[in-house]
Amino acid sequence: MSFEEEYHVFLNLHVQARTGEKLRRLKEGHNTAEMLFLKQVWWPLFSHFDYLHPEYEVDDFKDGKRYLDFAYIRPGIRICFEIDGYGPHLKNISRWQFADNLERQNQLVIDGWTVIRFSYDQVKERPRRCQQIVQQVFGQRLGDKLDYTSLTYYEKEVLRLAVRKGGAIFPKDVETYLKVSDKTARKLLAQLVEKKMLMPASGTKRVRSYQLGNHIKLPIEK
Repeated sequence: MSFEEEYHVFLNLHVQARTGEKLRRLKEGHNTAEMLFLKQVWWPLFSHFDYLHPEYEVDDFKDGKRYLDFAYIRPGIRICFEIDGYGPHLKNISRWQFADNLERQNQLVIDGWTVIRFSYDQVKERPRRCQQIVQQVFGQRLGDKLDYTSLTYYEKEVLRLAVRKGGAIFPKDVETYLKVSDKTARKLLAQLVEKKMLMPASGTKRVRSYQLGNHIKLPIEK
């Protein structure tokens, strides 16, 4: 499906699953900036919205609730994406409000979140740079947990691709991502299976797709 079709389905699913304050915050908080982030940054990278939650509610450090623009949540990974507009209200906040905003972000980090912030102008005018930052943060979530001594550069990149996709990867995915031949893509995948970094996800005589090996442990989500 196209971005517009997938986006409509994505937003509708979250609207239908929410009630009360959560529903109100989704309808009022998800607007042009958030939609543009999905269209210009997220969709070109992933072509799906799996594991992504708009206007995600978390406990506030003052025993209240706060809402994140987007939360990407999988076992072992919690990433907050915030898109900040630059407007007159920024000039009107007090020093204590400014400090409070910093404290809220610090608390997210203490609670195990990775916090990534983009300005609306960045998303609108420099989407490719935003994509690169998203790629880097996803790559690091896997990279910090692996012993790279036995892996080649291309093998590391295939593993990073597997983490970002959040599910099965196909030889065609590797071929497109690394700009290599089908033969090379299949060879890389086979090497990673032999090293027990990947395992077959579908196919018997000829493996059609692959997934991360069971022994690869990412940090456990709190």
